[in-house]
Amino acid sequence: MASLGLRSLASSCSAAFGTRRFLPPLVGAAACRFFARSMAADSAAASGPFRKVQIQRDDTTFDAYVAGKDNAPGIVVLQEWWGVDFEIKNHALHIAQMNPGYRTLIPDLYHGKLGLDAAEAQHLMEGLDWQGAVKDICASVNWLKSTGSSKVGVTGYCMGGALSIASGVLVPEVDVVVAFYGVPPPELADPSLAKAPIQAHFGELDNIVGFSDISAAKALEEKLKSSGVPYEVYIYPGSGHAFMNASPDGIKRRKEMGMTDEDPAAVELAWSRFSSWMGQHLLSP
Repeated sequence: MASLGLRSLASSCSAAFGTRRFLPPLVGAAACRFFARSMAADSAAASGPFRKVQIQRDDTTFDAYVAGKDNAPGIVVLQEWWGVDFEIKNHALHIAQMNPGYRTLIPDLYHGKLGLDAAEAQHLMEGLDWQGAVKDICASVNWLKSTGSSKVGVTGYCMGGALSIASGVLVPEVDVVVAFYGVPPPELADPSLAKAPIQAHFGELDNIVGFSDISAAKALEEKLKSSGVPYEVYIYPGSGHAFMNASPDGIKRRKEMGMTDEDPAAVELAWSRFSSWMGQHLLSP
């Protein structure tokens, strides 16, 4: 179960995003949860360019989705609070196709569940076993290394951004981290104890206080200064939370949630910095 601090984090995200639904208006809350789980199963079955694998950790297994070049450096791509949806798959495919090519893996941290609106996403995030999620990330990193990737980085967005930083603190097998608009709560991980190089990206107009707003970004930077690891922290003027979600469906969802307009220049700059940082730490001998 999530601790009180982690539950508060999910509530803060919900307050910032609102609870507008993305389902037909007559679908009730119970049906929403049923539909969300059914849709998750359908999504897993129709994985498109991804190869579905099962990864073992402790006494359980979880699904993951792999794309890109075999034996290339690996990058674990961590979901937002929605789950393994269209946008996280878009990000993973984009990363896999970066020069010179990466192998990406999306672990299903919700183990088959998918949030279709902010209320459902909050419910799922509140119920997440965060320590268990870190174990899933560790198992994902080790799976990539055991199947041909000599080095492995971790990246994530929103909830996944916080977890990617946590993995840079808690998972020694991680070689590099890039986090987007998310900082782990102190009861999960202390960034001043980071063991892997960390690059982090935040929107100037992000209003999720203590998680991804400017104050959280600056506090993260101070902690990384004391960690001794290489780090970079960037703040994008005029951008809000989830500014990397620039696909047509992602833009539509952001607009429906009343978020700031997309900024293609900020997205392009962030991807350029991402590529440079990952290349520096994953492609060198």
